[in-house]
Amino acid sequence: MPSAVQIADHAGIRELRLNRPKVHNAFDNQLIADLTVALQDAARDPAVRVVVLTGVGASFSAGADLNWMRDMAKASEAENRDDSLRLATLMRTLQFLPKPTIARVNGAAYGGGVGLIACCDIAIGVDTAKFGLTEVKLGLVPAVISPYVIAAIGLRHARRLFLTGEIFDADMAEQIGLLHQAVPAEYLDDTVHEMLKLLAKAGPAAQHEAKQLAFGMHGLTEEAATRIDQDNAALIARLRVSKEGQEGLSAFLDKRAADWCANN
Repeated sequence: MPSAVQIADHAGIRELRLNRPKVHNAFDNQLIADLTVALQDAARDPAVRVVVLTGVGASFSAGADLNWMRDMAKASEAENRDDSLRLATLMRTLQFLPKPTIARVNGAAYGGGVGLIACCDIAIGVDTAKFGLTEVKLGLVPAVISPYVIAAIGLRHARRLFLTGEIFDADMAEQIGLLHQAVPAEYLDDTVHEMLKLLAKAGPAAQHEAKQLAFGMHGLTEEAATRIDQDNAALIARLRVSKEGQEGLSAFLDKRAADWCANN
């Protein structure tokens, strides 16, 4: 089976491309595993100065894969917790990667895709991209990605987007801090390249310390994140097997309205 992540190196830049374009780079167990390993390898490789994360095809990442969601809907609470912890490990690995990271957001991002963007140091996206944290529409919450999304966009914006599950555009993503820049598609690579030139002028050891400094001033540590991940994985596992979670997932997979939408 081919890797769900393409890896390309050029002059100290490692580009990691989510490689499931037929399903809009949606998450499944293989993509989570392959991307986690690719990030860990990049962290260890002294030749890598910067990691660029992007998607193959029209989308950055559509979030959870339908077949993966179907399997999780049938799984036990313990299995769901273990599954969520694997996703949590991926997000934590990206968040605390000891090298600069850039999200090259080539298209839409939902759920876990938004989480990946939030975990990157710098996020540059096309101005046509759409975004969403739509978990509440399934009777769920964006538990695993929540610490990183809230750190990126702030509590006030997170409260709105977590509660409404609304789709928002690149302009709003830039206004709330999910994207640093939203640019026309034809300028995406040039804009990323300009950012890479800026990063290349800085000392790598200083960049590592600067990243740790920013985390430290905000009270973020990998150890604390690991403890939070345990609680959030337990939360999403409980919700997935709950009556409302089961109804939300079933309704989504069956392409019908959930029972709480019946009168709307």
